[in-house]
Amino acid sequence: MSLRDRKRARTRQALIDAAVELFERQGYDGTTVADIAAAAEIGTRTFFSYFASKEELLFPESDARVRAVTEAIAGRAPEEGPAEVLLRALGTVPDTGDDLVSPLAALRLRLIRTVPAVRGRALQLQLDAQQQIAGQLAEAFPDRIDPVGAAALTGAFIGAITGALQALLDTLDEPATPADLHASIRQATDLALSPWRQQAR
Repeated sequence: MSLRDRKRARTRQALIDAAVELFERQGYDGTTVADIAAAAEIGTRTFFSYFASKEELLFPESDARVRAVTEAIAGRAPEEGPAEVLLRALGTVPDTGDDLVSPLAALRLRLIRTVPAVRGRALQLQLDAQQQIAGQLAEAFPDRIDPVGAAALTGAFIGAITGALQALLDTLDEPATPADLHASIRQATDLALSPWRQQAR
């Protein structure tokens, strides 16, 4: 990365960190873009060159997650089927690491449940991701899965991750390690995708 890129990355992370702290202390509705910008020591206008809104701050890696899955599809091995590619992609998606148990992840999940604007953004991102991934799957495996099947498979994959994460964070008495959380999510997705894997045998 160039010096300029490193500086932008640091500013972007400073905005995310400031937002998490302010949302926790002042509440989501009680925090303005100006508050976040001031805490990160930048101007309010500069904020919008990094994020379009407060909601965007809560989903900083959404593009990277979709890209990781589509790259796994593009780099599929000859023996892999659609379900196997998605399961392999799970190991490369950023949210299967520390971000799953970060303060941002816990805050995001809480706000999705309580703030309509955040819930709406989360749903839009999920629908966009499903559409993009399903399209890639149908194109990559034209003899194995049609567009409807690709949409169903992708929905099962993303739904398993989302549902498992919500249930795990609700039921854990102590913070989970990324490895434990990833293992539980992998088990959930294995279960959700097992019908497609069996059809391929």
